[in-house]
Amino acid sequence: MSTILILGGTGKTGRRIAPRLRSAGATVRTASRNGADVRFDWDDAGTYDAALSGVDVVYLVPPALDLGYVPRALAFLDRAEAAGVRHVTFLSARGVDHAPPEAAHRAVELELGRRTALTHSILRPGWFMQDFDEYFFAPAIVAEGVIQMPVGDGREAFIHADDIAEVAVATLLDPDAHAGAEYELTGPEALSLTQVAERLSTATGRAIRHDDLPRADWIAGLEAGGVPADYAAMLGVLADALRASATAGVTRDVERVTGHAPRSFDAYLADPAVVSALTAPSAVSAA
Repeated sequence: MSTILILGGTGKTGRRIAPRLRSAGATVRTASRNGADVRFDWDDAGTYDAALSGVDVVYLVPPALDLGYVPRALAFLDRAEAAGVRHVTFLSARGVDHAPPEAAHRAVELELGRRTALTHSILRPGWFMQDFDEYFFAPAIVAEGVIQMPVGDGREAFIHADDIAEVAVATLLDPDAHAGAEYELTGPEALSLTQVAERLSTATGRAIRHDDLPRADWIAGLEAGGVPADYAAMLGVLADALRASATAGVTRDVERVTGHAPRSFDAYLADPAVVSALTAPSAVSAA
């Protein structure tokens, strides 16, 4: 049985992947700056070899809010090859296959294709459902009851993080069966943020709305909140794509890999933990 290294082991997908692998009998090592089995820091190459020692398969997650990580990713892949890693599953993003070769995630995808010592699988999910209660949109929803993004009525086929995790698990447990695979991962329906706000309102009993604020104001707000300027600009491009419903199409890749249909947005909202996260007393009083 392989030893599987999960980078971002405490993150949205990593913390869902590790227990599933362990339940399947795999030997798993989670890696993160804090709270994981082993310390891993993209900015400290001295942590790479210890994380990779004895590892056969890697789940590769890019660092957050960082578009300059490619040289570090290539250095990590060099160390992975030297350590005897035979497969990498890379968490990329939907639409990256159409990005220019110098774009960060696309550059890593292409590099994996060039490395014949490794097999690889590429996961390209769209926006996560969990962005509403765990991450990107959550602070403004909790504090103000608003989803802020300049996307008009554009639609997105939001995907549940559990579905991403299950696809990742399949590729990590049986790399040979998924060597060279590129999976475009979506939920079963495309929704606008206005529709999302309506469903969140119904589920939580709160008045939640979509604020289609001006694009420049949104990007300025991201930067004021600590998002690096280059990353904020990239998010602006993603907002443009969402406005155009460029990622509204639904795929069957989750079902092809896992054997079940992807979870719906209503199923996501049926989780009491999601509702609880968005209906804390402080959130309700601030709405």
